[in-house]
Amino acid sequence: MERRRLLRFLFLIFTSIFLFFLTFLNLPYSPSTAGCDSSGNHPSPWYCTNRFLLKSPTRHLHKSTRHHSSDVPHHPLDPLTLQEFKKVQSIIKSHALFRNSAYALHSVVLEEPAKQTVLTWQKGDPLPTRKASVVARVNGEAHVLSIDIGAQEVTRRETGHLSGYPMMTIEDMTTATWAPLGNADFNRSILARGVKLADLACLPISSGWYGTSELEEKMRLIKIQCYSMEGTANFYMRPIEGLTVLLDLDTKRVVEIVDKGKSIPIPKSANTDYRFSAQNKQPNLVNPISIEQPKGPSFTVDDHIVKWASWEFHLKPDPRAGVIISRVKVRDPGTGKMRNVMYQGFTSELFVPYMDPTDAWYFKTYMDAGEYGFGLQAMPLDPLNDCPRNAYYMDGIFAAGDGTPYIRENMVCIFESYGGDIGWRHSESPITGMEIREVRPKVTLVVRMAASVANYDYIMDWEFQTDGLIRIKVGLSGILMVKGTSYVNMNEVNQEENLYGTLLSENVIGVIHDHYITYRLDMDVDGSENSFVKVDIKRQETSPGESPRKSYIKAVRNVAKTEKDAQIKLKLYQPSEFHLINPAKMTRVGNPVGYKVVPGGTAASLLDVDDPPQKRGAFTNNQIWVTPYNETEYWAGGLFVYQNKGEDTLAVWSERDRPIENKDLVMWYTLGFHHIPCQEDFPIMPTVSSSFDLKPVNFFESNPILGAPPNDEKDLPICKASAAA
Repeated sequence: MERRRLLRFLFLIFTSIFLFFLTFLNLPYSPSTAGCDSSGNHPSPWYCTNRFLLKSPTRHLHKSTRHHSSDVPHHPLDPLTLQEFKKVQSIIKSHALFRNSAYALHSVVLEEPAKQTVLTWQKGDPLPTRKASVVARVNGEAHVLSIDIGAQEVTRRETGHLSGYPMMTIEDMTTATWAPLGNADFNRSILARGVKLADLACLPISSGWYGTSELEEKMRLIKIQCYSMEGTANFYMRPIEGLTVLLDLDTKRVVEIVDKGKSIPIPKSANTDYRFSAQNKQPNLVNPISIEQPKGPSFTVDDHIVKWASWEFHLKPDPRAGVIISRVKVRDPGTGKMRNVMYQGFTSELFVPYMDPTDAWYFKTYMDAGEYGFGLQAMPLDPLNDCPRNAYYMDGIFAAGDGTPYIRENMVCIFESYGGDIGWRHSESPITGMEIREVRPKVTLVVRMAASVANYDYIMDWEFQTDGLIRIKVGLSGILMVKGTSYVNMNEVNQEENLYGTLLSENVIGVIHDHYITYRLDMDVDGSENSFVKVDIKRQETSPGESPRKSYIKAVRNVAKTEKDAQIKLKLYQPSEFHLINPAKMTRVGNPVGYKVVPGGTAASLLDVDDPPQKRGAFTNNQIWVTPYNETEYWAGGLFVYQNKGEDTLAVWSERDRPIENKDLVMWYTLGFHHIPCQEDFPIMPTVSSSFDLKPVNFFESNPILGAPPNDEKDLPICKASAAA
């Protein structure tokens, strides 16, 4: 242990000296000074960790054996291959814009072909021209580039005069956490708190935009806050409260140090370690459980095409969105034909504002996709725990700041799930004299990714059901972001004092916060020309003498003409259904085919609309938006989210009030959580989940799983317990 601490201390000293000379010589950090393994294997932890960057490499139970060196694309939406990443890197290095310049690549992804091109492409057709979309900063200026990989041509895209900066690179986050160690005042502050440099852990925290400082207009800024790792792996529970470093993210210079928490003790490490090895041994209350599939899984994965039951879709990892589901089709049980449901769906942005206005906390209003890269924070999944047996794992291939590709193994898993749920059932009442008991099991297909964005873990599921329903689910777990305090018991707190949270343990406050996850859902229900219908459920009073009843409810359908008609705030006592229909396609009895969004438990933002964080997160002002398809409107928080002013968001686009009747439509849905921490969330929180559904409404002629067979004992293995209970 002492030897390891000594080595860590020496490494910190070396890094401090390096950064001191970097600052002294006024040299900006260039990501080309470090590189990933050019073979595409896992790079060092310096590149590929989550927002907490001072940590050991991630444990792998089942390391992927696929090297990806021979991968070739087979579908227009297939992500860039390892070889294509290398070609893009080579093209960039030789281009005049980048030669003899300090640059960083903040995003390198496939530039998807035009939607109509993809819709008309058939398997066996030549692939459209393969292009890469690159977001780069060169000498401090942002550029969006289109790179024709075959022709080796580079075209610049006009983005207008947008505020903000591109998503941070892993190198940005890594070097930012080390940079304060090059500042003597910072080191003195740490030592004065009684923390050894060898026990220091720091986080890079996006600073947002508030319009109160000239520095916001001139610099790409980040704030650094630190913790003590002494005595626990759960350093998040040991904040060095009140110490905040403001850093120039480009030069890694310390701009300002605020140290206002010297009187606040660092919480103790006792009872904070969440690892199994650190727990008191307890009897197993639940025996191991597993779903056995004697005939193997029912789904197939062909490169990036997934087929299961009546479903078919394209799946790919993405550094910003996490996963992207495209070309979703379902087989009609009556005709046997594949029918379009959704062209593309993905997580467009995550907004996580904390509710503490004090100096060390007010700026914590994260945009986890646009600032940190939701996919970049996706850690390898743990077989048998994150995903069950018979799961299929898919790797993500991303680019480091200098363009070098690296592989994030086991980033996505696909598996069939059965929890004893029922697809449909009916038992006939004995009074009819018919002995009928018909039940069908519900088996679903799940696509899962888990992103560890520093302390929080997000479990993101897309669940496909045999009846045509798609359930989109978010689970929150991980560790709270907590605040240090001098209080050890609530009896010490003045009743009028606002703690901005809950006292969870001695000297630890869990701060109140919200989570909003906004999805972009490009629905193509039986074709691209759809309409949005708000079906209001209203009370109708009966006329005098009409009926013994005084009231009933009726459905009133209103087709949205423009975007403002489709800006929806959910209201419990003014209920509605929300349908996307194809007015040109009718069922045999004359109903337009459609899908509806079915909200689950959610939350709405209570912040003032003029509060700077809410201006930037204005896409959460409504739970549902509908916009006409626009290939430039992908990211609800804007193309450049980091330090933007909120002038390029979904809320701004929707104010154009464009026509949306019988158009190619995109629906946006925001799933929300209010989180008031409680002691059960300490030291690590049990998963809290919510979801919403995309459900067929008059899409099929009848129950699409009417012909599904029941389970039969002969089809299943006989499992016996190894010993009597």
